[in-house]
Amino acid sequence: MPVLWIDASNGAAGDMLLAALLDAGADPDVVRAGLARLHVEPIVVEPRPVRRHGFRATLVEVRVSESTTHRRLTDVVEVIRSAGLDESVTAFACAVFDRLAAAEARVHGTGIDQVHFHEVGALDAIADVVGCALALHELGVLAAAVRVVSPVAVGSGQVHAAHGVLPVPAPAVLELLTRAGAPLRAHPASMELCTPTGAALLSTLATGWGPTPPCVPRTVGVGAGQADPAGHANLLRVLIGAASSPPDWRTDTLHQVECTIDDLDPRIWPDLLEQLRDAGAADAWCSPALMRKGRPGQVLSVLVDTDRLDLVCRLVFEQTTTLGVRVGEVHRRALRRDVVTVAVDGSPVRVKRGHLGGRVVNSQPEYDDVLAVARRTGRPLADVLTEVHRLLAAQP
Repeated sequence: MPVLWIDASNGAAGDMLLAALLDAGADPDVVRAGLARLHVEPIVVEPRPVRRHGFRATLVEVRVSESTTHRRLTDVVEVIRSAGLDESVTAFACAVFDRLAAAEARVHGTGIDQVHFHEVGALDAIADVVGCALALHELGVLAAAVRVVSPVAVGSGQVHAAHGVLPVPAPAVLELLTRAGAPLRAHPASMELCTPTGAALLSTLATGWGPTPPCVPRTVGVGAGQADPAGHANLLRVLIGAASSPPDWRTDTLHQVECTIDDLDPRIWPDLLEQLRDAGAADAWCSPALMRKGRPGQVLSVLVDTDRLDLVCRLVFEQTTTLGVRVGEVHRRALRRDVVTVAVDGSPVRVKRGHLGGRVVNSQPEYDDVLAVARRTGRPLADVLTEVHRLLAAQP
């Protein structure tokens, strides 16, 4: 299991993270080739060595053409999705901009579709976000990895932005880090240490927050910020390694879609849940709820990956009476599993097994297989289930 640790104790910006990933071994030509596929004005990415307070680091200069285009979230997402990049790169980059738009909408009191990206969504931010996604993918830490971020330094003072003079940390930065549950670190510098793009990248990446996780280090990358203040080394570090022992479970980041309904024909629910699973949902279920005026209702819950989120939302809107859904990010830990087959009265029965620490801690026969045996033989379902578990226990 790959491990990524990001040291944001001196803050974070998109270009600093990109520089650190390139310094850790990501190929700049791979990043340039991916950025060249975006249907936007030309973007130039040039890494070069620098020193900050006596330490060696990599600085990335991102040069973009002048642009008067103010892009909405849908425009940015379309630019990324139409580039034909790897699916994980596309999903991650879109998720970062989804977070940025949600944070900007929240702090300005508008809808997400009304957010016009200025410095947050300009070409340099697109270059930073997509460039980081490409570098993370090449380094093997974008998917199926432990990604931990240190407490984040945000700075203090004021910063000039498209909306005028803003306090530091900027409102969008606080919104992003607060929603992600990120710990903040006190820092003496009176300057902006964490940008909205940096906060969005960290909060999207992190599967956890804190010190270096147990691992065998493989490489370290150091990225420099554009400023070189006198009071501290303006650096961001990344450490990439391998987990020191195999994890007992897999960690996935999913979205949970929910809505509460009290006026749907109950005969529709079974087919709806089946349609949602067929559409790629990891799971879908209903929970009873008591609604306004004592009316009984159901809470529909769906777990789904980012790439299937829009499809699931569309199905819910088309197949139910709800006018809105709630979408939140959740982290799921799933046991490592395998499938074995046992023969009961000459018929195969598949059994899904869950492993924890080298032990099988859960065995669940496929119900349809058990039912088929029971109907063919005339045996009670409970007898067939008992026979399956007896055969499993006899296996080495």
